[in-house]
Amino acid sequence: MNSGSSRRLLLLWAPPVLWMAAIFTFSSLTGPELAPVSSFSTLGHFGEYAILGVLLFLAARATWDSPSLAAVLAAIVSSAYGVTDELHQFLVPGRTPDPADWLTDTAGALVAIGCVLVIERLATARKDSRDAPDRPIP
Repeated sequence: MNSGSSRRLLLLWAPPVLWMAAIFTFSSLTGPELAPVSSFSTLGHFGEYAILGVLLFLAARATWDSPSLAAVLAAIVSSAYGVTDELHQFLVPGRTPDPADWLTDTAGALVAIGCVLVIERLATARKDSRDAPDRPIP
């Protein structure tokens, strides 16, 4: 691998890795530190993992030329990271792991990845229709 492709991979994968670090930081907050934002728990989980799913999808999509592979990888990694996030909370005072949070994490990633796939397909269809030659009317 040459230095140009190494740099490209770093630029592609840095955003999801940095976002995972941010999620880890949020999960490290103790119970009392979370009290002011506890009412946003479900929305917070959904949103955090929606962002993660999109970032992973975009990095995977640019790395491998397969939207399906990128979607599957992004979904699996997002969901697996949600599991590790919940397990991490065993170690944080005042926090407890919750399988419902993991399901919300996974749902957020899946919905966001699905939205990106739909947008990508609509954009491709629109481009294809503009590039199609005009056909004479029979």
